[in-house]
Amino acid sequence: MPFSDLNFANKKVLVRVDFNVPLNADFEITDDTRMQAALPTLTKILADGGSVIVMSHLGRPKLGFEERFSLKHLVSHLSQLVNREVKFCEDSIGNKAQEMATELKPGEVLLLENLRFYKHETAGNLYFAKELSKLADFYVNDAFGTAHRAHASTTMVANFFTGKKSFGNLLENEINNLEKVLSAPKTPFTAIIGGAKVSGKINVIQNLMDKVTDIIIGGGMSYTFIKAQGGKIGSSLVEDNQLATAKEIMAKAEKLGVNLHIPTDTIIADTFSNDATTKECDIFDIPEGWMGLDIGQNSIEQFKEVVTRSATILWNGPMGVFEMESFEKGTKAIAFSVVGATAKGSYSLIGGGDSVAAINKYDLGEKVSYVSTGGGAMLEYLEGKELPGVQAIRQKEGFKVKEDS
Repeated sequence: MPFSDLNFANKKVLVRVDFNVPLNADFEITDDTRMQAALPTLTKILADGGSVIVMSHLGRPKLGFEERFSLKHLVSHLSQLVNREVKFCEDSIGNKAQEMATELKPGEVLLLENLRFYKHETAGNLYFAKELSKLADFYVNDAFGTAHRAHASTTMVANFFTGKKSFGNLLENEINNLEKVLSAPKTPFTAIIGGAKVSGKINVIQNLMDKVTDIIIGGGMSYTFIKAQGGKIGSSLVEDNQLATAKEIMAKAEKLGVNLHIPTDTIIADTFSNDATTKECDIFDIPEGWMGLDIGQNSIEQFKEVVTRSATILWNGPMGVFEMESFEKGTKAIAFSVVGATAKGSYSLIGGGDSVAAINKYDLGEKVSYVSTGGGAMLEYLEGKELPGVQAIRQKEGFKVKEDS
């Protein structure tokens, strides 16, 4: 049943969110995007007359409690977002957590302490999950960013909520939008795959090969494809152990009739710096001592033409080192061409940390069809893997794991 059709009246709902937000030295939130993303789910439950027990991780604490990773720093801002007082428990499980959850009234919100202060969380410990489950009578997973991890709060806890579990609004939207590009996408379908390394994107490319009409390769990974074809790449980033893989991808694309678009020119620099000396050259003939850091103008025009005629667009990974103004032109051009195609009716999905950062840098988030919140989770979903956090909600029977304390 869709999340919007559920009724949470008088229910205590345990909600796993992703509040892994950045904090400055004064423990102030510098970007609340992830908190904003969970609001529709929390608001729906509260509007129905349910109470919410919010749980999340923050950072990567090593030895239990660490002040800088405490979720108490989020209480004030969360209270503003949900427009009501948020109670805080300095624990995740145990007597105090149980007592506060029991006393929670309809319309009230309780935030638990950082789940990762317990090593049991990342270990997927079933005892810890069972203790969490005692706090509520319904479970909602709305943390797509951690759905690819079989942690206690994202996966194992669902064992104890048979028939009383669901995706939240955000996680449901993530899956629905990913399925738009994986299940019967409108064609022409173009996948724009960039970033530093071929190794991190091999499985995505392989899984998309029989679905796309076009694949655009950009970023540092493109130089591995160029070297695989015998090109001279100077000091550009390359994965020599992936040269054979690049050749296999090119051969498979040709066999399946997929148009594989690899840059033909590049912006090169004599050092990895925004102030470096730069020039444009043929990507197959980069001088020694120079490195490619962006795609060139001919490649930009070629890629824009492909994007413009696409009905479905998936973008994962930048075209160059867009964080530096000297090497942002390619990524910026692709971003605006995706926006242009979207305005004319194309469906566009943007995902992965760098692509999302690029879209946000140019303030284009509202001008594409969907921006995914999960980097690693999105990649694994695109690879065709079943995410543990998604599987835990979908399946009726629990995960068969040994309970330990």
